Amino acid sequence: MSLVRQGDRQSDLLLSWDELPRSAGHPFYDRLQDVLRTAKFDGFVEDLCRPYYSSSKRGRKSLPPGRYFRMLLVGYFEGLDSERGIEWRCSDSLSLREFLLLSSREAVPDHSWLSKTRSRLPFEGSVYCP
Repeated sequence: MSLVRQGDRQSDLLLSWDELPRSAGHPFYDRLQDVLRTAKFDGFVEDLCRPYYSSSKRGRKSLPPGRYFRMLLVGYFEGLDSERGIEWRCSDSLSLREFLLLSSREAVPDHSWLSKTRSRLPFEGSVYCP
């Protein structure tokens, strides 16, 4: 029996993002993503939410408002009534990670981030939506 060195086997364990299996996607969320991109949704909500975000350069950089609203859409369409449930569902699905526009190394925002963002925005009815 020969000795196998751990260093010799380690290269088999490392995979790049391109080598991982890709999700077939979810037809509904793929179509919704097309609609949101066509409507320039991210720019629209960033402009609407700009007054409610700090302009100082201190602290951790905020996550995009478009991702917040996409997570709320997932909660609405999946029938999830808790922020923890939304976080879990988005973490569990590769197609939802793509819908949230997350890179391979980005984590799904946690439920406390959803709560903090919700507390910054005004109550319904006070934001202009054409």
